Amino acid sequence: MRPLCAFGKFELLGYQMNCNHGTAKKVFVSGCFETLHSEHVQFLEAAATYGDLYVGIGSDETVKMLRGRCPVNTQRERKYLVEAVRHVKACFINSGSGIMDFSEQLKALRPDVFVVNADANTLGKKRLCAQLGIQYVVLQPVTRGHFGVHSTSGLQQTQIPYRIDLAGGWLDQPFVGKLAPGPVLTISIEPTFEFTERSGMATSSRKRAIELWHTELPHGDREKIARILFSYENPPGTTQFSGSQDAIGIVFPALNRLDYVGDYWPDCITSNNDERILEWLQQHLYLVTLGPRQTDYDVLTKTQITAEGAKALAQAADQCWRAILQRDLKVFGRCFRESFRAQVAMFPRMVDDSIRATIARYQAKALGWKLSGAGGGGYLILVSEAVIADAIKIKIRRNEF
Repeated sequence: MRPLCAFGKFELLGYQMNCNHGTAKKVFVSGCFETLHSEHVQFLEAAATYGDLYVGIGSDETVKMLRGRCPVNTQRERKYLVEAVRHVKACFINSGSGIMDFSEQLKALRPDVFVVNADANTLGKKRLCAQLGIQYVVLQPVTRGHFGVHSTSGLQQTQIPYRIDLAGGWLDQPFVGKLAPGPVLTISIEPTFEFTERSGMATSSRKRAIELWHTELPHGDREKIARILFSYENPPGTTQFSGSQDAIGIVFPALNRLDYVGDYWPDCITSNNDERILEWLQQHLYLVTLGPRQTDYDVLTKTQITAEGAKALAQAADQCWRAILQRDLKVFGRCFRESFRAQVAMFPRMVDDSIRATIARYQAKALGWKLSGAGGGGYLILVSEAVIADAIKIKIRRNEF
């Protein structure tokens, strides 16, 4: 393989990596590669610096299961396109399903190195590599160069933000909020990663926003725009409403407090665009990939919703808000945990043994943790003073006008 650099550590097309000099090792990567674009090629080029590159792609059925739709390009076409990239030695279709669909191929190939991008890093992948004696490498994109931002769901549909529910989630549903008024805290997130579908990052609301406005949110009265999005996602006849925090968290930039009093729409929206607070949050929030929630998953079974539980959730969210304004990291982390604990007490199916194991792995390093959404799966959000290796860093969307 032709060497790609002359130094031990370097930056190539937006990825930080190490060169592999000497005998070529076998390197494996896996992904869907729905619509091959420059960021995919950057990633493959970066992975190939570790040795001869083998690529496993998700089958059409796997893509449909993970993303809730048929793939943009079929597995046959995706395989052909990936094989055409000069950095790839061979490409094949993974035989399994889900986010670990490559397991059998990994065991058969027995590569020296398994490379993943930061937004595809999971504990399950890392554990499997440890069991097989395979080096596990996570690549961190550090810049996008002059190519711009891309997304598999549409190469130009990348300006619509995501949102993170920091605390108080479920209070935007009247069957919880009517028991105790309280706030939901959200931050609007730039689409620097393509977050997993059905992961609690308001991906379904974002899809509706893309249907309405295509590439970017309209300017104007933000509350009216958020109401339009909420109404579009919950048309007449809807029985299970998507919470309004999703629409508001997407439309309103920066940090927001939404005070609910038992209705679908908050009684008050308080926005905070203080750059010191936003930078502080960015510095101390980390996302660990868990994978999408299961298609047959129902968080509303076996609920234990009580006035006492709703009050505990509301109080924890209010204390989170106060800690954020004071930039008190220890109090924020504690209240962050308490908000999550109050959620799980009322909705025990939010967590399973796998999620508990992931929390156990990080709890000594983090001050607080919660899931990215109320529906299980997705991402584990950590509040930490120290850097969390291999975790995703987010960029909070600022006030653009």
